[in-house]
Amino acid sequence: MDLALLRTFVTVHRAGSFTRAAALLGLSQPAVTSQIRALERQLGRPLFLRYARGVTPTTIGDELAHKVAPHLDALTEITQAGLDRDSITRTLHLAGPPEFLAERALPALTPLIAQGLSIRTAFGPAEELLTGLAAGHHDLAVTTTRPRGGLLTATPLCDEEHVLIAAPHWAAELGGSTVLQAGGVRVLDPVPLIEVHESLPLIARYWSAVFDAKPAASAAVIAADLRAVLSCVTAGAGLAVLPRYLCAGALESGAVVALLDPPVPPLRTYFLAVRTGTLGLPHIARAHEWLLRTAVDW
Repeated sequence: MDLALLRTFVTVHRAGSFTRAAALLGLSQPAVTSQIRALERQLGRPLFLRYARGVTPTTIGDELAHKVAPHLDALTEITQAGLDRDSITRTLHLAGPPEFLAERALPALTPLIAQGLSIRTAFGPAEELLTGLAAGHHDLAVTTTRPRGGLLTATPLCDEEHVLIAAPHWAAELGGSTVLQAGGVRVLDPVPLIEVHESLPLIARYWSAVFDAKPAASAAVIAADLRAVLSCVTAGAGLAVLPRYLCAGALESGAVVALLDPPVPPLRTYFLAVRTGTLGLPHIARAHEWLLRTAVDW
């Protein structure tokens, strides 16, 4: 049985689409279709059910993928082992939230840059980044959404704690955390809200987890970068909910204060996602391993 046919089959199985598999393989869609039909003729059994929006594997297709995919991935790793693992010369295409890459991921990868790794970054919403990863535009994606399906594989990277912060004068006007705990979320109504999106994703999550309520007002300031949100809070524009790693320095210096210290602070998990099978490529595997190892201290 032709290994090229099996490689195409596994890619289609993971992608759920002839079109997406063709893009990942660098082939035309008719070529992918032809290879799958050739494999089905060899086996004498259908491997996929064709639909308008993609394909679904038959039970035979699922069984074959389960048996074949690990061995194909191992072969990929063996063939790529010819690259000097101690001298990384390939470019890593890394995607994720701009603040997290700037404050966490890129500094963590500095030792690999010193070894010769080149990095190109892309920013965007989680779903957009995962779509780009699936299409082969990125090698690694840091995301707060766990991808579904077999095309992408995600590993938990770290948890971030969310903190409700404001400038010190707002804390003084509100009367401190004791007043807030006694009076509930309505005590915060006079303070303008600062967020990254009109849907108030961070504030709404915090309000739900801590106050069992929804925000009563829209944001006074929308800034698409969390670092800009922190700058507005530091300047006294209002309150925000931010990851602790991002505002730790401002909290330590007193530029902002935590308005509340809940017994169970809201957390959000980051995942490190790759296309299934690509960890056989040394530069991707090294960066993936390095980020996971470094994230233990985050």
